[in-house]
Amino acid sequence: MEQHKEPTPEQISEQGIYREMGLTDEEFEKVVQILGRKPNYTETGIFSVMWSEHCSYKNSKVVLKRFPTTGPHVLQGPGEGAGIVDIGDQQAVVFKIESHNHPSAIEPYQGAATGVGGIIRDVFSMGARPIALLNSLRFGELDNPKTKYLFENVVAGIAGYGNCMGIPTVGGEIYFDPSYEGNPLVNAMCVGLINHDEIQKGLAKGIDNPVIYVGAATGRDGIHGATFASEELSENSEAKRPAVQVGDPFMEKLLLEATLELIASGHVVGIQDMGAAGLTSSSSEMASKAGNGIELNLDFVPQREKGMSAYEMMLSESQERMLVVAKKGKEKEVEKIFEKWGLHSAVIGKVTNDNMLRLLHKGEVVAEIPADKLAEDAPVYCKSSKEAPYYERYASVDFAAVIEEPKDYNLVLRQLLGKPTIASKEWVYQQYDYMVRTNTAVIPGSDAAVVAIRGTRKALAMTTDCNGRYVYLDPYVGGAIAVAEAARNVVCSGAEPLAITDNLNFGSPEKPEIFWQFEKAADGISEACRQLNTPVIGGNVSLYNETKGEAIFPTPTIGMVGLVKDVDHITTQEFKKDGDLIFLVGETKAEVGGSEYQKLMTGKIEGRPPEINLELERKVQAFTLKVIQEGLVQSAHDTAEGGLAVAIAESCICGDLGADIQFSDELRTDLSLFSESQSRIILSISKEQTQKLNDMAKEMGVPIKEIGKVKGTNFSIEHNGQRVISQSIKELEGIWRNSIPEIMSERLKNVNIQEISASLP
Repeated sequence: MEQHKEPTPEQISEQGIYREMGLTDEEFEKVVQILGRKPNYTETGIFSVMWSEHCSYKNSKVVLKRFPTTGPHVLQGPGEGAGIVDIGDQQAVVFKIESHNHPSAIEPYQGAATGVGGIIRDVFSMGARPIALLNSLRFGELDNPKTKYLFENVVAGIAGYGNCMGIPTVGGEIYFDPSYEGNPLVNAMCVGLINHDEIQKGLAKGIDNPVIYVGAATGRDGIHGATFASEELSENSEAKRPAVQVGDPFMEKLLLEATLELIASGHVVGIQDMGAAGLTSSSSEMASKAGNGIELNLDFVPQREKGMSAYEMMLSESQERMLVVAKKGKEKEVEKIFEKWGLHSAVIGKVTNDNMLRLLHKGEVVAEIPADKLAEDAPVYCKSSKEAPYYERYASVDFAAVIEEPKDYNLVLRQLLGKPTIASKEWVYQQYDYMVRTNTAVIPGSDAAVVAIRGTRKALAMTTDCNGRYVYLDPYVGGAIAVAEAARNVVCSGAEPLAITDNLNFGSPEKPEIFWQFEKAADGISEACRQLNTPVIGGNVSLYNETKGEAIFPTPTIGMVGLVKDVDHITTQEFKKDGDLIFLVGETKAEVGGSEYQKLMTGKIEGRPPEINLELERKVQAFTLKVIQEGLVQSAHDTAEGGLAVAIAESCICGDLGADIQFSDELRTDLSLFSESQSRIILSISKEQTQKLNDMAKEMGVPIKEIGKVKGTNFSIEHNGQRVISQSIKELEGIWRNSIPEIMSERLKNVNIQEISASLP
């Protein structure tokens, strides 16, 4: 390929070329001050990606400092590839969640696949063996042909990569709402296991130690991917389709095994994934964290395309690559390990003591930048924040009163169970190999997935959670609920919540109302984490999730992992035995703001979300975990979208058993059945345990009441003496299981895939 002549430093400055790369005038001036001269083309590109929101968190860092990040079991908090939490016996769990939203919007299969690949590398670069994958997905309404296209291909991309890697995809969540129509969210989470003495960090330590490039060769894919992720989608985004990388899971599998063998060999002193900003971020961050410099000779970088410039090599985001700092004299041993696995490795530089990132290419110094200034001195902005106008407007209206009480509750229940957000996601997870490695103890579909730890009695429960509608209506409350629900799901599976990783998906921080959402949601997350003892050990910020000026619902997704201390404690949501009694833990209020019921009846999302009392939440979770660990519980299920009636129906359907529910309260029947009040859990227990359960609830100050029993093959509810629901479980199951498959089976009728693809941003 013929090399285009790069603009001179003077042209970059005078013609404002730096603006096209994403730098502002003020940022460019700061670069000039740091260097003491105008940057050349390569240096400008390097600063632009490292100072993008995606890499520097320049618009979010001031807010992220509010998170609690330490705790007695935290071994590694934010700042490395993934966070690490002690689980006893010199073992630890490693986990992280990250987004690949913009790439998935324009190239859904590869965007989702490479998102999975990137998060796997973050985990095994710490020295951990990945044991599970999860995801959190958001799309527009599923009756939209474009949404079907995105949904089908994102799921296929996730399945294709994870299945080839031999890592089970064990859980996740999916919501469908018009706010995500132009900007889907694809958040991928990876969980790994490690021994304490194997923990590895991304540090360029040891002067003159060799810097070794390993993995796939570098191509021109993904150039400026970090800056692409730091701007909203528009009509021009289609032109950036080349920014989407192409993944190779088979090579990643080899890279995983080679990397873990390399770490076990003791020859490595630092290692980091080449993720966003590729070779630029890995080299400068490793040098900066160690207080050292790095010199790279780009002539030695393995390249799969001819004539690549220094700019292209440094900004490429080609997949399946790692940067290793090895012990001096061990270069041959490192090379042998990677040769064994059929992979590239090449010594491309060395650690220096001058704190500079220095790049050589074709015998010339093509870039010379202070590494710490590049990695740590990006400008930090505190954007203006202003309460969104709708917030006050919604506070003054009782939207429960606006909804007319339905005449047919059976119809409402059937309609709710058929809504894609509530309906079975089996169409999705049957595409995932969730049983590979045979450690999966609870498969997708229950409150949380559970993976057993071989050679022990322990297991890990894991989940992803966030209701973006709640966060939109009240960011503080919605943020707190996201953490509380994640913890509740983990507890319902028999695990003690350990910590969270978060993926903060929001619109443009340049808009004061969006930054207000971001700040308030972070405050809610922080307070819930403190109350529930689940520190934030890492995460990702994804801003500028907008299309044509319209932002998504704010969606701070929470990934949580909990420890099951004994596999006998593992609990699932389905009813187990005819005759068992059903109890409701917690209290139901008239809370339908942001609910599936509100959307069904009014077509709107308005008002206030359910309240969250974190003290009550803590008590409910502590009580539930205790009664599970004492062997009193047959099933446990969090009451979430769709409310009490939907939650009980799900436990019936999954257990292939009916339920006879009879209870009274002061609420209108629809509000009692479909309210989404928080801190509620449905338990089923054998009759013999009733007294002990009630005694423990009284002792721990937790509201609980018996509401019915597991019975037969019908689902019936009698509220305040009136029978309002009577349905065959088989009929409900058909609606719940077949909703998404039936919608997706229509995807090719009267649909032109080429037209849909062309209409993507």
